[in-house]
Amino acid sequence: MMKIIFLGALSTASMYFSQTFPVSAIPENLKKNANIVVRKDMTVVQINKVDDIKYQYNTVTTVLNKDGNEKAVAYIPYDKGNSISNVKVTIYDEAGRKIKSFSKSDFGDFANNPQGIFYSDNRILVFNYTPVQYPYTIDFSYQISDRNTLFIPDFVPFSSTNTSLEESEFKIINSSGIELRTKIYPSKYNYGSVIESGNGNEKTYSYKNIPAIDDALLIPQPVKILPKVSFSLTKFNLAGKQGTLNNWTDFGTWYYNNLVEPVAISTPAIKAEVASLNLQGSVEDKVKKIYQYMQTKTRYIYVGLGIGGWLPMLPDEVHKKGYGDCKGLTNYMKALLNEAGIPSYYCVINSGASQVSFDPDFPRMGGNHAILMVPTEKGNIWLENTSQQMAFNHLGYSTTDRNVLSVKKNGIELINTPAYPAEQNKEKQILKIIVGEDNSILGEGNFCYTGNQYDYNLVFTGLNPKERNDAVKRSLDILNFEKVEMKNFINDKDKALITYDIDFKANNYSKKAGNSLMFRAVPIYNNTIYKTDESRELPFEIRQSFEDEYEINFTLPKGYKIDELPEDSNLQSEFGYYTLNFAKNGDEIKVKRKIQVNKGAYPKEKYNEYVGFRKKIINIDNSKILITKI
Repeated sequence: MMKIIFLGALSTASMYFSQTFPVSAIPENLKKNANIVVRKDMTVVQINKVDDIKYQYNTVTTVLNKDGNEKAVAYIPYDKGNSISNVKVTIYDEAGRKIKSFSKSDFGDFANNPQGIFYSDNRILVFNYTPVQYPYTIDFSYQISDRNTLFIPDFVPFSSTNTSLEESEFKIINSSGIELRTKIYPSKYNYGSVIESGNGNEKTYSYKNIPAIDDALLIPQPVKILPKVSFSLTKFNLAGKQGTLNNWTDFGTWYYNNLVEPVAISTPAIKAEVASLNLQGSVEDKVKKIYQYMQTKTRYIYVGLGIGGWLPMLPDEVHKKGYGDCKGLTNYMKALLNEAGIPSYYCVINSGASQVSFDPDFPRMGGNHAILMVPTEKGNIWLENTSQQMAFNHLGYSTTDRNVLSVKKNGIELINTPAYPAEQNKEKQILKIIVGEDNSILGEGNFCYTGNQYDYNLVFTGLNPKERNDAVKRSLDILNFEKVEMKNFINDKDKALITYDIDFKANNYSKKAGNSLMFRAVPIYNNTIYKTDESRELPFEIRQSFEDEYEINFTLPKGYKIDELPEDSNLQSEFGYYTLNFAKNGDEIKVKRKIQVNKGAYPKEKYNEYVGFRKKIINIDNSKILITKI
């Protein structure tokens, strides 16, 4: 009977979409800020058994302009265990007239390698369409069967900015006899709501008329704005390994027994490897030596084999080949620590610019990255194992300030990663500048970065000297460089500290006014354009706190005197603070600048206050020093 219901649902979906979608029928409020409009998005999920789930997808998307092309690409990710059928794509013009239809044979079949996968069981079918005019509409549908029932997708209106939604429906039919847990997460900002209908083993969730989120300055990512519905079966299958998921203890025990313990295998070669390090000192000293050794002999390459792509490579395989993905390298590091008698915990995390944590009250499979945590009496040591350049016990901005699933023998513990304060996310800049009569400046600079600002500067480690010079020139393009040279670049991997010096000459820095020269008090500053927005509809988010501290020493040309200095400035705000101070010493001027900005999510009503705060800083940075020929 349930199969008949499912087939009926699919038939209904097919009829529902056998209509045209003229662009003129799109409500005007859904065109605002949109590159694409999802006209209809229907998903039917049939859960038959613990190892049998079927999905029917049908999405109709109108692409308004060329910026929407990538968001409307028809693709089907799959692995060897999937069965794909009823694949169809139809293209319509602006009036809703059919241009052409396509089938599965028109799709390309590729390794699913967004991160440069070396080899993988995961693949993707992709249909590439080159439009001849805009707007156009693409109607895309397919069915897929899967034996893995651990990953029922969230139901969200959309996942990217500049996308709007006309109507979406997610129907889930559970004939398996297994309890399906569901949780609705309302939008914190009332940006759309979920409509729930049905009962028992058949429920439907839907959204209607969700306007696009504009890719505006400091906008939170859509995942933090929109509502969603999450699903999780209390019994599941992953590549033939079945388990229960009533709570984090259940799931953690299964995870440990199936994905951690089976690959926690050492070898005589690994034992000898650790013994050769001659470890001494504190636990921290030993972990650091092992970690930095591991970095020198491994490199990151994504590997998507094993149990659903979640089983790490064996330590001996990484040892012999010298590469692995986040799972394999983390597992290898764990094996090295085991041989040193140091316990550590394999951790799963949501890596990304948006700080997304696991819900303690809704256990389910998730995460996209693996790191390692080593508990010590002085606190937890966190190890990012995929980077050859990352400092010891330092996590990058994509993994800080969120929780992880720390997998232990008796279950999963949710633990928070560090949240670096502004004082730690710091840039220290010391400039010595000689002002020339020809409006140029000669300068020497010393730069120092810690915390998340350390992360932003790691890019320099992989560049040759010329590339570094070019990169500095681009990053400091507020100055009109004639030449610039980076020197003494150091990545201190013990202290998570990057330092370097630059020598430079910049033209047209000052302006002549009779016998006087006038120039900016702060040579290098943030020139982001901040604009007020009286109609802002959403809050804003400062994702990282930071602190910048500058010392600038100007040496005047011979025969010039200081005529006029700006007044000292001191700004205080809930968003942070800013100070700029001046001191005279003969023919030298010393400028001290300090700014601190606090992370946080702020209501839309405060956006213009923040813009005003940053504009004042830019204006003060632009204040002028006047010197006159004697």
